[in-house]
Amino acid sequence: MALIFSFIQKKAEFDRNIGAFSGNLQTSEEKIYKTLFGVVPFSYVLFAELSGCEVGFALYGFRYSSFAGQPSIWLDDLYVDEAMRSQGVGVALMTRLAQISQENDCTHLAWNADARNIRGLSFYHRLGADITEQHGHRCFLRWVP
Repeated sequence: MALIFSFIQKKAEFDRNIGAFSGNLQTSEEKIYKTLFGVVPFSYVLFAELSGCEVGFALYGFRYSSFAGQPSIWLDDLYVDEAMRSQGVGVALMTRLAQISQENDCTHLAWNADARNIRGLSFYHRLGADITEQHGHRCFLRWVP
C-alpha cells in the first residue's frame, strides 16, 4: 500500500507543478487497500522496476460498453520517476497495458492528460494515441494498440 500511495503522491505533485491539480489527496493506504485489494478490486496496478527499484506505475481499471459488448481500459494514472523518463519505462508500462487489453478483448484504452503536459502528450502521440476531445486543458485520449 505504501508503494502505491507514494506513486499517487508523486503523480499528484507532478500534476500540481504543471497546474493540473490544486486539491488535496483524499486517499490513504487504508482506502487503497480496501478498494484495490477488497472482495471487488476497483482498479489494478502495474509497477515498472529497474535494478530492484520501482521507477514507475500505472493504475487502471476496466469499463464495459453494452453497445460494444466488450470492455475497455481506463488508465487513471501513469507516472515514471523523472530520472527514468525517456528510458523505455513508460513504453514498457503501456506495452503491458496493451497486452492486458488484448487478453481481455478490450476495444481500446482511454485516459486524459493535461494539455500543459507537452512531453506526456508527445509520448502518447508516438504510441499512436489520438486526442478525441479537449475541454480547456483536459485532453481525452484513445489508443487502440
